[in-house]
Amino acid sequence: MAFFKKKTDATQNEPMSVSDVMKKYDRESNTRVWVGAPKMVISCILATFSLFCIYVTFFATWLDEVRLTSFMAFILFIGFLVFPARKGMQRTNYIPWYDIVIMVLGTGSFLYFCFAAEAITDRFKILPFEVAIGIVGILCLAELCRRSVGLPILCVAGALLIYALVWGPGNPDILKRITSIVRVLFYSKEGILSTPINVCSKYIVIFIIFGAFLERTGIADFFIQIANALVGRFSGGPAKVAVVASALEGMVSGSSVANTVGSGAVTIPLMKRTGYKPEFAAAAEASASTGGQIMPPIMGAAAFLMAETVGVPYSNIVVRAILPAVLYFAGVFITVHLEAKKEGLKGLTKEELPRLLPLLKKTYLLLPLILLVYLVATSKNSIAFAAAIAIVAAIAVSMFNKETRITPKKLLEALAAGGQGMITVAAACGVAGIIAGIIGTTGLAYKLFNGIVTLAGNQVIVALFLTMLCCIILGMGVPTTANYCIMAATCAPILVQMGVPMIAAHFFVFYFGIVADLTPPVALAAYAGAAIAQANPMKTAFTSTKLAIGAFIVPYVFALNPAMLFIDTTAIEVITICITSLIGMFGVSAALQGYLLTNMKWYERIASAVGGLLLIYPGLVTDAIGLVLVGAVAIIQFVLKKKNKNVLA
Repeated sequence: MAFFKKKTDATQNEPMSVSDVMKKYDRESNTRVWVGAPKMVISCILATFSLFCIYVTFFATWLDEVRLTSFMAFILFIGFLVFPARKGMQRTNYIPWYDIVIMVLGTGSFLYFCFAAEAITDRFKILPFEVAIGIVGILCLAELCRRSVGLPILCVAGALLIYALVWGPGNPDILKRITSIVRVLFYSKEGILSTPINVCSKYIVIFIIFGAFLERTGIADFFIQIANALVGRFSGGPAKVAVVASALEGMVSGSSVANTVGSGAVTIPLMKRTGYKPEFAAAAEASASTGGQIMPPIMGAAAFLMAETVGVPYSNIVVRAILPAVLYFAGVFITVHLEAKKEGLKGLTKEELPRLLPLLKKTYLLLPLILLVYLVATSKNSIAFAAAIAIVAAIAVSMFNKETRITPKKLLEALAAGGQGMITVAAACGVAGIIAGIIGTTGLAYKLFNGIVTLAGNQVIVALFLTMLCCIILGMGVPTTANYCIMAATCAPILVQMGVPMIAAHFFVFYFGIVADLTPPVALAAYAGAAIAQANPMKTAFTSTKLAIGAFIVPYVFALNPAMLFIDTTAIEVITICITSLIGMFGVSAALQGYLLTNMKWYERIASAVGGLLLIYPGLVTDAIGLVLVGAVAIIQFVLKKKNKNVLA
């Protein structure tokens, strides 16, 4: 980490530090500075919240209203302890009086509902002072979301609230309309306390705690080292290490930016030293790290929400996510390989590579993940139970290494980190619930459907394109989980009504919400990578988009032909789809890179791109035509390379 010493802009001579990059591009890193005794107190409060969530998940038999409001009260309380009003407020051991007031008001609003839940739910209406309490609770949640998540999601929620107040159906009396909106958004299970927060408090919290414990076993460093040992020696090795390591790390990471900075701190300098251009090095890391959000089994926590929303087992979602994720990373891997060949880049030397045998002795670090996947796939117990067993396994495997052993101090740190990690997700899910509640109660979903159908002219491909634009725009700067919640409530039902299978529709909006982290103009993961690489941010974003081409192609394929998601297919068809899709991704990547065995002519690139797309789309005729086109290009490239060698000889 000596590479990172001093904070400067990406255009200056020295790179920004890892912490500075995180603070600039990841809102979760902009927290208050607590040291000494206050830090211990805050850590104990955060750890208590984690223990509270574990207790409620496994032992409490409370009403949903009591369970969810107590969860949200805790979130508001710890949220204002952790996040200051703005980035620059880094005064040590300090919280201003107005933050204390907001914290008390927000926490008190949800606690009131918690203790009066039974009485409120038995009534058909809420009292005037309860309307005021609900408004305070909604505003305090919105402020916490602004601090921890950002403005984009609040802009969407604010616009919808104005729509509901001014043009929404209901009583024309503004006071009665406000009362109706507050009742739905705050006092019912159609708003803040809807599916996103329910899943968040039941499942996501346990997996975030699991991720905090797993991180302390040293598994992130193990992923980078094992990737180095496996692919570091090959042409352009460091970029391939970035792809493999980020794919592995993405299984437990819930943030594209955090994944980019975490592994990019090691891989980006190595890529530049090997000969990759700064923009390409940053883009390779950013695209691979963003892809971690679609990597089973956790998929940035959105997999749990998808399973709950679609109404299928979690293991079903994980299985269907495998091939699209493989195709995505195959596309990135192939592109960095072709770039290395095109530029004549070498791999790491033998002296720079870690020895594989000592690393194999550390494969026990994978036990918690393997156990998690096994329990989720085979156990009749809940997902939360599987995660709890995996946490115990993470603690157990840490004992084999003195440096990573989870001592009482590290136990407190892990629980505190898990509690803190929940704040952003819960705030985003709460506001996403507000958005879903307004869309549901105002009938806006029906209007959106009619609008898209009118624009699309009943053409599914046009509706998919419009949905893609919505997902990318709404996903800019919005966390994966919150973006999926919004799109699952708005656009996914529209695609379902237009004939797209439900699972395919939800995967479609999930994928395009994620690629917003790479798509200009608000490509946070790409900008974070550019800051480390001292690269041009916009060039990095466009290069990232090219590298992540799989995420732009594959969703259209499984939306139009869900066989790629293993829907209504046989084992033979699945094997065929896997093989042809990988060959197709190779053809598309070569076309974009303009290089296969040698530089490609324009007509070769077109043929390779068309053939690749046909191979990715499942079907006997398309596969046959695609194989002919890609095969012909490969033969031409082979002949040209051989001819060039003979000329040089």
